[in-house]
Amino acid sequence: MDTKIILSEKELPEAWFNIQPFLPKPLKLPLHPQTKEPIKPEDLLPIFPKALIEQEVSQEPYIPIPEPVREVYRLWRPTPLRRAYRLEKALGTPARIYYKDESVSPPGSHKPNTAVAQAYYNKVEGVERLATETGAGQWGSALSFACKLFGLRCTVYMVKVSYEQKPYRKVLMGIWGGEVFPSPSERTNFGRQVLKENPDSPGTLGIAISEAIEDAATHEDTNYALGSVLNHVLLHQSIIGLEAKKQMKLVEDYPDVIVGCVGGGSNFAGLAFPFAKDKLEGKKDPEIIAVEPASCPTLTKGLYRYDYADTARMTPLIYMYTLGHTFVPPGIHAGGLRYHGDAPLLCALVEEGVIKARAYTQNPVFEAAVLFAQTEGIVPAPETAHAIKAGIDEALKCKETGQEKAILIGFSGHGHFDLAAYENYLQGKLTDYEYPEEKIKEALKDLPQIP
Repeated sequence: MDTKIILSEKELPEAWFNIQPFLPKPLKLPLHPQTKEPIKPEDLLPIFPKALIEQEVSQEPYIPIPEPVREVYRLWRPTPLRRAYRLEKALGTPARIYYKDESVSPPGSHKPNTAVAQAYYNKVEGVERLATETGAGQWGSALSFACKLFGLRCTVYMVKVSYEQKPYRKVLMGIWGGEVFPSPSERTNFGRQVLKENPDSPGTLGIAISEAIEDAATHEDTNYALGSVLNHVLLHQSIIGLEAKKQMKLVEDYPDVIVGCVGGGSNFAGLAFPFAKDKLEGKKDPEIIAVEPASCPTLTKGLYRYDYADTARMTPLIYMYTLGHTFVPPGIHAGGLRYHGDAPLLCALVEEGVIKARAYTQNPVFEAAVLFAQTEGIVPAPETAHAIKAGIDEALKCKETGQEKAILIGFSGHGHFDLAAYENYLQGKLTDYEYPEEKIKEALKDLPQIP
């Protein structure tokens, strides 16, 4: 079998998959941040285009992909599904290891799957600029790329610790016309407030989200774009899993285990949800594993409660696993996984036991990443390496038991801009950090009290 399984352009999915109609229970409604009453669609119009609001609440199982979006997708999609033969040999495992390679997109990750869609819908409704946040810089890069293609301006608030750790991400955004500011910044009222209280704040995704929303809400020509968590973002990412299902069918295989890294949940959900549908309908029973860092253990140690998506409490309250909107994670190198909450759709399936969660510290994760690079030749992003670590662990279980399982790994992005992190690992400078229970409990005290 080929190591690279490619669908033709004609087989590029024509519709995104929406898992909402298949959930065991309906999602709890988002609440207005001031009134705590269920939010109305019109409440979101100041920052989102109407089409995305409709997708957020849609109960249609499949939503057509506009042709202008598919036309841009064709620059890199369908992405290859690869068989990791050399990794299998190095591990001595009978498992068949596949990985869906999203690193081939122009920005190098899965993020443009939704960035292109969001830029398109905003352009259609006359928006001139998008404001957003970014952790490791993957989302900021993707949105800058998408905005350039559709003639929009793009402003990115990048978590300060990542802004300093990953300078070339800023350059990439600049090439595509994005303007990038370290968050917390002096550009917004909330940023100035945070800096006044803590001039050395490393920043968080929650703070950066607050700044981007404030920017959008105070400029009539500007909307806000979010790279993860929300239902419409997971919807757009489903193209990953839809393609993977077709590709697995081409080689007459089906994954027994599906693993992906989780920060907000979009790349993981994009790969896993089309397969989770089979599990929910009783057609197949794959083990689906969401992997997060032990330093930001949202799914493994958080509470399933209503919370704000941002630190300034400007967003609607959403029902999710959370470590508290005031949570400040340590500056680990997997910047895209340092978020206090997770996507409500993902959290609902974790709560129902359809999806399992697992957490790792960063040294074992980088060890797995280096092994992958040495055998398969691609340097993974630190975020992606969490999924690879879980995939390797599952393959080693197969070695112990003799089971010939098929393992599907979500390869969410390459690590070409993360070489400083690899240098620290190779020099033994990375520290393993598990976020202390007492600090988590302290952050959870600030959760809003909802009857």
